[in-house]
Amino acid sequence: MKTRLLPFGIPLVMLAAAACSDSTTGALSLALTTTRPVGVSVAAAPQVSAAGDSTVIVLANDTIILRSVELVLREIELKPVEDAACDPVSANDGCEEFETGPVLVSLPLGTTATETMVSVSAPPGQYDKLEFKIHKPGDSDDAAFIAAHPDFNGVSIRVTGTYSQAGTRSAFVFTSDLDAEQEIELQPPLTVSAGTGTNVTLRVDVATWFLNAGGTALVDPASANKGQPNEGVVKDRIEASVDAFRDEDHDGHDDDHGDSDEG
Repeated sequence: MKTRLLPFGIPLVMLAAAACSDSTTGALSLALTTTRPVGVSVAAAPQVSAAGDSTVIVLANDTIILRSVELVLREIELKPVEDAACDPVSANDGCEEFETGPVLVSLPLGTTATETMVSVSAPPGQYDKLEFKIHKPGDSDDAAFIAAHPDFNGVSIRVTGTYSQAGTRSAFVFTSDLDAEQEIELQPPLTVSAGTGTNVTLRVDVATWFLNAGGTALVDPASANKGQPNEGVVKDRIEASVDAFRDEDHDGHDDDHGDSDEG
């Protein structure tokens, strides 16, 4: 199933109504959140708060204010329980496609709990994996995307904000060329029923991205740019920061289990 990306801000009710016009199908909506999971286990948990449309992360004498967090994603798919895997190379039509991409997404920051990204019609059934790729544009297939977003030529992630240590503040732009496939199990599986809508939320815990290796302090995001000393640590943190779950009330938390230890 192919669909185009819908702009943020379109009410979910409108999306679900359009997707559920056929009573023999259901609707799947995908939302994004940066809301922290409850009960995270790290050596020293950062304090996270909202300041308008920005997210403030504080740990000891270090403060990071995130102004924007953008990612390039592609091949965002939900895998039915009965299918072995989603495989775009072999044109596996069994998986439900949210977006083939590449597509640029902005993670919700500040006081926004979740942002609905896209909604698609889907056959009734159970889905047990969300699969996608954090994608570094750069080959010929990405030419149109790069022309529209020249800052993302060879860049999959871009973050802007300020970093403060003991009161000394500096602005930063962090970029990464991370190119990684992500597969997240949904337990219990997400159930889609005919004539109804179901939401899965993809959480990216950005509060953990710039923790040092021991999780005891924040690093300057600029020190994690290409070739800088914290590049590897931050890449590993980004890959470990994603989760997905059923979230019908769009509060950014797992409806089935509550949030458990992550990060």
